[in-house]
Amino acid sequence: MMRTIAVVNQKGGCGKTTTAVNLAAAMAEQRQRVLLMDLDPQAHATIGVGYDPDTLERTIYDSFTNPQVTLASVILRTTMDQLSLAPASIMLAGAEIELSPIAGKELVLGGRLKSVWDQYDACVIDCAPSFGVLTISALVASSDILVPIQAHYYSLEGLRRVIETIRLIRERFHPYSAGHLSILLTLVEDRTTLSKQIQLQVRELFGPVVFNTVIHNNVRLCEAPSAGEPVLLYAPRSRGAVEYRALAAEILGSSACVEPARRGSSKRGIQKDLSAIFGDLCPANESTPESKDRTPNKPEPQPPAPKEKVVLSST
Repeated sequence: MMRTIAVVNQKGGCGKTTTAVNLAAAMAEQRQRVLLMDLDPQAHATIGVGYDPDTLERTIYDSFTNPQVTLASVILRTTMDQLSLAPASIMLAGAEIELSPIAGKELVLGGRLKSVWDQYDACVIDCAPSFGVLTISALVASSDILVPIQAHYYSLEGLRRVIETIRLIRERFHPYSAGHLSILLTLVEDRTTLSKQIQLQVRELFGPVVFNTVIHNNVRLCEAPSAGEPVLLYAPRSRGAVEYRALAAEILGSSACVEPARRGSSKRGIQKDLSAIFGDLCPANESTPESKDRTPNKPEPQPPAPKEKVVLSST
């Protein structure tokens, strides 16, 4: 039976999509057949494995809203042999409205997943940062719930809301739903006292529910999405890649993963030209009469710097 892991937190900026993409990749690296499902209309998980959501003919939205479109028909292959993607696009935002009048709408996703249970060992779901129909349906369909929290106070408030919601779902949809709950500390800064205090308190409060693995703040995790790759491919020897391998090993109950013997990546920095993302919205692309007359190699005259006033201190 396929293990279904919903990565959820209503608070943004806690490493939710980063965790979903890289956990799925790390499990696939362990020879698990993994389906990464993007249930966020922002489609960041789709982008994170190299697809442009605006160019896709079919996405998970079509499977949700059209019974004739099977989940298998929208699944795409990725650059990792064992990792597949059920992609999203901005159209997914409309699914919330279209599903709202349907009786049993919270069970739709579970029905779709049953059709591919024998094809995958695990499904990792990147949920939207809200508790709408899509996120609730992911919680109902999941055997495991992974809540990434940043070591900040606001994240603890978000965690409280998640736990309250999970309790309500378990009461209403038992025995379907909201299985084992786990907490992952993300964006950890070892140098700050606040981060250390929050880690300690979270572990004291929740004990074994908190993963031993923590995800530290790592620039390679931020760079990898611009290359359309999980960090395990983009920078396989980076701290972020090592920690997500350790997280996958902890979830699978295996020993810590050994880094693959391959050359380190020479990539650094963002891998996309930002002007390609923003297009005409980029101020540098705006042309004005003044900019046309300006000679690039000739600096404009600058006004003389004002003379500094000398202040004599009285003794």
